[in-house]
Amino acid sequence: MRFISWNVNGLRACVNKGFEDIFRKLDADFFCLQETKLQPHQIELLTPGYNQFWCSAEKKGYSGTAIFSKIEPLDVFYGLGIKEHDSEGRVITLEFEKFFLVCVYTPNSQDGLRRLSYRMDWEDAFRRYLIGLDAKKPVVVCGDMNVAHKEIDLKNPKTNRMNPGFTDEEREKMTQLLDSGFTDTFRYLYPELTGAYTWWSFRSNARANNTGWRIDYFIVSDSLRGNIDKAFICPEITGSDHCPVGLELVW
Repeated sequence: MRFISWNVNGLRACVNKGFEDIFRKLDADFFCLQETKLQPHQIELLTPGYNQFWCSAEKKGYSGTAIFSKIEPLDVFYGLGIKEHDSEGRVITLEFEKFFLVCVYTPNSQDGLRRLSYRMDWEDAFRRYLIGLDAKKPVVVCGDMNVAHKEIDLKNPKTNRMNPGFTDEEREKMTQLLDSGFTDTFRYLYPELTGAYTWWSFRSNARANNTGWRIDYFIVSDSLRGNIDKAFICPEITGSDHCPVGLELVW
């Protein structure tokens, strides 16, 4: 069972950069998107064989998530069920027989860390949400989680310490999530691999120099560790400042 997650940084722009060919080539059972930056009626995306699920922000051209699934879910949930956190289109959950699939776009703490306090509240709510799901059946979580967890997860940890995405507070929230019964699938398979990044700034030729950050994840319930077959990153795929990440599970 093949899962792909990609922050497309604006789906309409990404479509103009070859999204549909990439979508077909990756041939996932579940294809999850973040930062779609649109309302569903603003695009007609033909994905034969897939069910489409969209969660858009109230603010136009901002945030947003989507899941394309070959398998019809038992149920679909949008948001966390908490009003203060559910206006930005950040979470979609699909329920299947054996697991929940959660696509997430975690809020960025922004320049000057002006949204860090909100981010901390959001992280706590999201962790409680996942723990609640995991009590029912295993969970597969994917998306842009806007944090490089360890120093190995970005090229320049010393100069970026306390910048958005690498604050002690954000990193600690990821630690708390993993300590709550969840596994970072990529690091589970490749605990020491360096230079493995999923996002590069548009500035300073960062992508060509691989001056990147690993901030896009597949995280699963610890009970699914034995089901992990492959976890991978696709840095060769352009079209966004992020690249797709993937997971293959066997049942």
